[in-house]
Amino acid sequence: MRLQSVELVRVAMPLVRPFRTSFGVQEARDVLLVHVITDVGEGWGECAAHAEPFYNEEFTESALLVLQRWLVPAVASMTDLRGADVGAAMQQVKGYRAAKAGLEMAVLDAELRAAGVSLATYLGGTREAIDVGVSVGITPTIDQLVEQVAGYVADGYQRVKLKIMSGWDVLPLRAVRAAFPHLALQVDANAGYRADAMDMLASLDEFGLLMIEQPFAPEELALHAQLATRCATALCLDESILSVVHTAMALDMGACSIVNIKVGRVGGLLEARRIHDLCHARTVPVWCGGMLETGVGRAANVALASLPGFVYPADISASERYWRRDITESFVLRGSTLAVPAGAGLGVTVDDEVLAELGARRMAVDLRE
Repeated sequence: MRLQSVELVRVAMPLVRPFRTSFGVQEARDVLLVHVITDVGEGWGECAAHAEPFYNEEFTESALLVLQRWLVPAVASMTDLRGADVGAAMQQVKGYRAAKAGLEMAVLDAELRAAGVSLATYLGGTREAIDVGVSVGITPTIDQLVEQVAGYVADGYQRVKLKIMSGWDVLPLRAVRAAFPHLALQVDANAGYRADAMDMLASLDEFGLLMIEQPFAPEELALHAQLATRCATALCLDESILSVVHTAMALDMGACSIVNIKVGRVGGLLEARRIHDLCHARTVPVWCGGMLETGVGRAANVALASLPGFVYPADISASERYWRRDITESFVLRGSTLAVPAGAGLGVTVDDEVLAELGARRMAVDLRE
């Protein structure tokens, strides 16, 4: 297989409601898609970088530039292109994991479409449907938070994740737990706390949480390990986990007992699978996190979450949780599950008419950079 052309598609997609975390508020998603044409067919991928460098150092504009200048030309030079080889072709570029993930995803989609193989099958998935939960952002009032959670429970979600930050933690959590005493709950701080919050974080044991996710900065593995000795609630790492090497280090230090895997954060589907395999071999449970992806990235996430080591409900949710209209077929909640696409490749089709209606910009990449 060989690349014939590549276009980067950028489109602004308004969220159903603003999504607030400890690092800011998102009202729309600055989506960057990778569309490849090869000699055996087309493929799509999604770069999950955010518009600003607040979640991590990568952001949409920088990912776009790196794809144009270095990543796409490196992959275009390959005469026998396979998805499994894309990572090695891009390794000279440091970081930019979301950009790399989007390009690898597009190449894999093209390769698997041509072969008639679904992404889930290729990765080693074992489920036809996956359990999913929902992530609830920080709301203006506690009453609004409880109301939002009630709506999601009514929709069928059996696990809810609450975003927390300094000043928005114990009281909102107490209100939600009082309203839903038996609901599976977890919290996510997005690295928003410092060492002086140790006592407060340990006190969250009273709420019977599934896990506390990423309370401290990504590099603060020792702080996470210290907290793990002080609380009964399991600790999960997100922003700290950038590769299988980071994962092994965190586990060896006792910094977590659960791992969140995000395709865009770790550099691609195949590195995500390697992290899964390491954790599965060590009997460490993992779950799939989301980064407000469209149906393109959501399809990849659902396929990944069908692997056997994904124990906890995924942070993927139905399309309507985020978008009034997605750019692919919608993912629809059935009970508390989403169906794993069975079609070849990602198993979804990008709707060019919807992209046009949303004002998408399509940029051809010079393969000879």
